[in-house]
Amino acid sequence: MSQLKIWGGATSRTLRAHWMCHELGLDYEPKLIGSRTGETQTAEFRALNPKEKIPVLVDGDLVLTESAAIVTYLGDTYGRDTGLVPQPYTRERAQYNQWNSFIQMELDAHTLYVLRKHRDLTQLYGEAPAAVQHAIDGFNKQVAVADMTLQGTNFLVGDQFTGADLMLCSTLAWAIAYGFDLSPRLNAYNDLHRNRPAFRSAAELNFSISAGA
Repeated sequence: MSQLKIWGGATSRTLRAHWMCHELGLDYEPKLIGSRTGETQTAEFRALNPKEKIPVLVDGDLVLTESAAIVTYLGDTYGRDTGLVPQPYTRERAQYNQWNSFIQMELDAHTLYVLRKHRDLTQLYGEAPAAVQHAIDGFNKQVAVADMTLQGTNFLVGDQFTGADLMLCSTLAWAIAYGFDLSPRLNAYNDLHRNRPAFRSAAELNFSISAGA
């Protein structure tokens, strides 16, 4: 059995880890547990990640959490010559890190996840109409930065698909599911990369289970 395991499925964040494994053609064991199903509260899982969050990568004795960190580690470790993650100590790597931070914070945690908490999970986090509207406005403002960057190119960094594009496309898919009206350029960019064979196979696997409440 492969030493590589990916814990988690059914969310845009877990998709990122599976997608990178499929891009790299890695043999790994998918542990398709969902969020808020009770499966992240088991003793076995909490021993891996006491934050009770998915995805989690297990590579031998290494346990790694946070989707961008997992994507980057996989590229650095198993895809050094693929260009999926730019080489360290380069300007391209600095730009890659910048985009991943931007996507995780401005397009995920500060906006889309606020909608999930205060629109989808009001029974847990309560209603917060002002926060929901601010999150919608904030996402539209920040995603326009990505739209401007993609003028004349299909890639966030350099001249090829990287983990930053993987991160952005998984986030755009989440936004579309939440009813955001993306620009024609962002829709075309998203459609292009979602046609990658690795995306299709990873998405089929990742979304084969329910996300939970």
